[in-house]
Amino acid sequence: MVAVAFVLLLLLGLPIALVLAITAIVYIYLSGNEVLLLSYAQQLFSGIESYGLLAIPLFMLVGEIMHEGGITRRLMDAAKACVGAIRGGLLYVNLLANMMMASILGSAAAQIAIMTQVMVPEMEKSGYRRDLAAATTAAAGLLSPIIPPSMLFVIYGVLAQISIGDMFIAGIIPGLLMSAGFLFVILLLGLKNPYPRGERLTVRQRLRFLASGMPAALVPIVIVGSIVSGLASPTESAAVAALVALLVGRFVYREFRFDRMGEVLKRAAANSAIILFLIATAQVFGWVIIFEQMPQTVAAWVQTVAATPTEFMLLVLVILLILGCVIDAIAALIIVVPILLPIATDSYGIDPFQFGVVVCVNLVLGLLTPPVGSGLFIASALSGVKPGPIFRAIWPFLLSTVLVLVLLSVEPWFVTVLLR
Repeated sequence: MVAVAFVLLLLLGLPIALVLAITAIVYIYLSGNEVLLLSYAQQLFSGIESYGLLAIPLFMLVGEIMHEGGITRRLMDAAKACVGAIRGGLLYVNLLANMMMASILGSAAAQIAIMTQVMVPEMEKSGYRRDLAAATTAAAGLLSPIIPPSMLFVIYGVLAQISIGDMFIAGIIPGLLMSAGFLFVILLLGLKNPYPRGERLTVRQRLRFLASGMPAALVPIVIVGSIVSGLASPTESAAVAALVALLVGRFVYREFRFDRMGEVLKRAAANSAIILFLIATAQVFGWVIIFEQMPQTVAAWVQTVAATPTEFMLLVLVILLILGCVIDAIAALIIVVPILLPIATDSYGIDPFQFGVVVCVNLVLGLLTPPVGSGLFIASALSGVKPGPIFRAIWPFLLSTVLVLVLLSVEPWFVTVLLR
């Protein structure tokens, strides 16, 4: 009955946070354990009672200040200067600009929303199909939860009780592998299709774009550099990056206006509240799952199916690909980690950082796959292209991501090498 209630609420189109909260209440009443209602509010609060989660609103604020201060546009111009007049040049620019944004935002949905508005009109004006432009932008948004800083890594680090800074470091090589895979996909598409060539820039224009982008590059340098060097925690680095973005946008580019600060804070708070409420309700749902001893049941079943760590990781790959298609990535992460992480580490000896990176990349794919596919629908709404054409154009990038996932599942070295 609990499963039926969960599916029914999803089909009714309720937000996933409300689905999780209501399903937990349904379980409590059906099980006859009404005494659990006394702890319901406490469990909601405990879901967000973590210092590490403070990084989420701060990274949201960084993204809003960057967008308001003209930093996003400078990063795109710097990407243009790096690419040159090659066939399909704006596809490469799109990817490189998204890589730069991924090292700042940490949220795929926010990145897809911002970059769709910036890149799709620019690419269409240069002769690219609108569906291809939207698909490339949405696919590149998959890098945001992987290249540090990553909102999913923050949440996973809190759930797994491991260093969030080390999780960021563990995601560097997987993020570069995904980027390389996307570049290869664009290369193959460029060989097959007569895409327009990139804009031919003079040496002076290149230098001007690169010089203009250097202050903007301070933001990702501050974030990643302070974490890798150990000078700051992820939360502290986000706070410093917000200050740097504010100073660059106001005093270097002179586009950020202090009278807009109230609106910027309002948008950052609203977007953060959505994510934090989802985390809180997912905590309640996870509490119910643990009370029902589901982890032990799943562990007993998994060990009859998967004999080796590689078989277990590939099984998880398939399960999460299906789960990510119907449940939001953050909610799915909070649900599956308490169940699967103890099995991975205790029964199969899998490194928690490898498991975390694979799970996060896996669930991010759900952003671009129906029926939930929030990233797909964001790109569709902001580009004016129906989800179907975007999905047809995006599948090579999804295939590339799956191949990287398989590599990370069978070879932990790509995740753990920088942690040694």
